[in-house]
Amino acid sequence: MQDIVNSALENAEAEQRDMDADVGDGEEFGDPRIVIVGAGGAGNNTVNRLYNIGVDGAETIAINTDKQHLKMIEADTKILVGKSLTNGLGAGGDPSMGERATEMAQGTIKEVLGEADLVFVTAGMGGGTGTGAAPVVSKIAKEQGAIVVGMVSTPFNVERARTVKAEEGLEKLRNEADSIIVLDNNRLLDYVPNLPIGKAFSVMDQIIAETVKGISETITQPSLINLDYADMTSIMNQGGVAVMLVGETQDKNKTKEVVNDAMNHPLLDVDYRGASGGLVHITGGPDLTLKEAEGIAQNITERLEASANVIWGARIQDEYKGKVRVMAIMTGVQSAQILGPTTQKQADASRQAIEGVDDEEFSSTPSERSSGGFGVGETDGGRSEVEQNNGIDVVR
Repeated sequence: MQDIVNSALENAEAEQRDMDADVGDGEEFGDPRIVIVGAGGAGNNTVNRLYNIGVDGAETIAINTDKQHLKMIEADTKILVGKSLTNGLGAGGDPSMGERATEMAQGTIKEVLGEADLVFVTAGMGGGTGTGAAPVVSKIAKEQGAIVVGMVSTPFNVERARTVKAEEGLEKLRNEADSIIVLDNNRLLDYVPNLPIGKAFSVMDQIIAETVKGISETITQPSLINLDYADMTSIMNQGGVAVMLVGETQDKNKTKEVVNDAMNHPLLDVDYRGASGGLVHITGGPDLTLKEAEGIAQNITERLEASANVIWGARIQDEYKGKVRVMAIMTGVQSAQILGPTTQKQADASRQAIEGVDDEEFSSTPSERSSGGFGVGETDGGRSEVEQNNGIDVVR
């Protein structure tokens, strides 16, 4: 029996070398096209980080109304939107301005997105450009046939004005993206209360970047247990809000400790046990066994409802020798923090029915009330600026 096992292991190693050689040759056979779009300042920072650490098989796009900030960002493609509207000076914290600026450049965005299969849209909710642009970009990508996953962070509690804008932006994004993964900055500070606020933003950028990188490369690169594009689609197209859980351990009892660490550190205030689906990504060193990886996935699955659709994958990376990390995305969760605006609308509708308040007062959105010279579908006369990091000059 031992001879059979040894022979099988030798064959497996040879097959892995062949697979690695094929990947190195750059041959692509039906690989999904993955695009990562960063909208606004926070989204641009995430894309910049992703561009520098490298994401195999994915393209990066940075979209902003702030020309100076965009100049500092590295990405495969950079798009300055709403130039005639903002003069390249930013949206001034006004989401309706960010929304209009992005709508004006929708022709350019459609062209750059092309026939993408999977589009991540990352932004910080509560500002002007990111909050306004993320739903517009998501809508464009979805209309072109892509699975769209929003990945956004919410403001700190002290940022009250931004929190209101974030809630409104999240509701719009929910209507356009297939799923949105929401990360709450306040939860991060709960876990590391002495972290300076500047470093907190960097940590959140890193978490978002590593999550997107992990998902993308698990789909596009050979793994211990592969996740493919169809797996991703089956989880993410169920819609709704998703929460991310991250855990890491160097404990010998990897299966139990890493799951406990992840489940005890959700980055959103939700009850994940009612999730409709889950995507579990496990990263370990060469010492990670298939039994350990399967045990981690099973431990997470057992904590969810029996009807939840859970898919998992595992990757081996040399730098994880002696430790293991698990990243779990639970979709279809309920969060009062995210459902706030909807609840408010229902309350307004009830009050309207009782008091007979005029319809228009409640139906007009901030963007509808403030829209000026440009409506939905109108353009900026080609004034958006696009810079592609492939030798092509700026196109005006």
